[in-house]
Amino acid sequence: MYFHGTSKINENNHLEIGGVDTVELVKKYGTPIYVYDVALIRDRARGFKQTFDKLGIKSQVAYASKAFSSIAMLNLAHEEGLSLDVVSGGELYTAIAAKFPADRIHFHGNNKSKEELELALDYNIGCIVVDNFYELELLEQLTLERNTQIAILLRVTPGIEAHTHDYILTGQEDSKFGFDLQNGQAEEALRKSLESEHFKVLGLHCHIGSQIFETTGFILAANKIIEKLVKWNEKYAYFPSVLNLGGGFGIRYTSEDAPLTPDNYVKEIIIEVQKQTNSHQLPMPEIWIEPGRSLVGEAGTTLYTVGSNKDVPNVRKYIAVDGGMSDNIRPALYEAKYEAVLANRPLAKVEETYSIAGKCCESGDMLIWDLPLPNTVCNDILAVFCTGAYGYSMANNYNRIPRPPVVFVENGEDQLVVKRETYEDIIKLDLPLHSKINL
Repeated sequence: MYFHGTSKINENNHLEIGGVDTVELVKKYGTPIYVYDVALIRDRARGFKQTFDKLGIKSQVAYASKAFSSIAMLNLAHEEGLSLDVVSGGELYTAIAAKFPADRIHFHGNNKSKEELELALDYNIGCIVVDNFYELELLEQLTLERNTQIAILLRVTPGIEAHTHDYILTGQEDSKFGFDLQNGQAEEALRKSLESEHFKVLGLHCHIGSQIFETTGFILAANKIIEKLVKWNEKYAYFPSVLNLGGGFGIRYTSEDAPLTPDNYVKEIIIEVQKQTNSHQLPMPEIWIEPGRSLVGEAGTTLYTVGSNKDVPNVRKYIAVDGGMSDNIRPALYEAKYEAVLANRPLAKVEETYSIAGKCCESGDMLIWDLPLPNTVCNDILAVFCTGAYGYSMANNYNRIPRPPVVFVENGEDQLVVKRETYEDIIKLDLPLHSKINL
């Protein structure tokens, strides 16, 4: 068994996280339930930030809140001195409700609405990452109407394809995100932005993908961007004060994964940018990065209760849990893999191989294929590791299943930070049909 963060086997031979017995958590909150190891999140945040500090590099480490956004999570990010990325009005509204400092909020997205941009301007956020010409024109119009100025980054696609799943590639030329660096779009966006008195052009942003296990892609992206910036410096007398190289740092989901530590990612990025700027006698920009999954992914564990089973002789043994694609759609969406144990008897002898089925009415609702476990029976507790990123944030009400609660654990204490949805919550926005039939 691989232990993430503070996870361990306690004196009751139960899985313990953050000093709290998971069996006791299930008694208190029921299942399914997302459990977050707060100490691990703090450790990862400090790993990124302290590396910049030790090397004397001005920086911002912005939590990519799409990985998991809630008021308590944003409170925690603020406590650790992180900045914050949001990608929608809903995420921005959550940040405002959490009283997250406006000057450390960066707003991403490839199709920001007028209302979303107005909300960002009203809150006077620190930076808008402009993704396309439509947005550039809309933002120019809104700032003109308000006679105000906003700091922006221009998102560019550097033509780098990271080694990851096609659905989470974002830096290649054929992408819905950003201004293309090679075909002149990025330069045209820069020229228009510099001409506007309503924009403070901080610099450029890129993001090459997610779940990346090496630094080669980041280095190539930095090279391509700085190569263009050298030319633009000669042409427009402009060099950015900020270079944002995004996130996408990988985590360990299974034994097949071999991610680098936060300090390794950061060091390699800094060394390359320093080398490139020094060689062209240009100032070292402030470096921004955007870890999301790498901050919260391994910190999350989902606890389920085992229910039914099905034995297909000479084919497969299934066990079903009380959740599935409604609380973790990643296996169905892009064949994500996970490891899991029985939280109530993690040291029991492994005797069978099971496939873990969710309860949704969908053949593709399978959480894990071919998982070695002890003989598993109804009411055993299954702990699925590394569900902290894109579990709750992509949860849904398919089959009208309520979304699970979220509990933070730290130093032997547990705190409910997101309530479990109820059936009443499921129907609270429904309206009846206007009909002559008396129901």
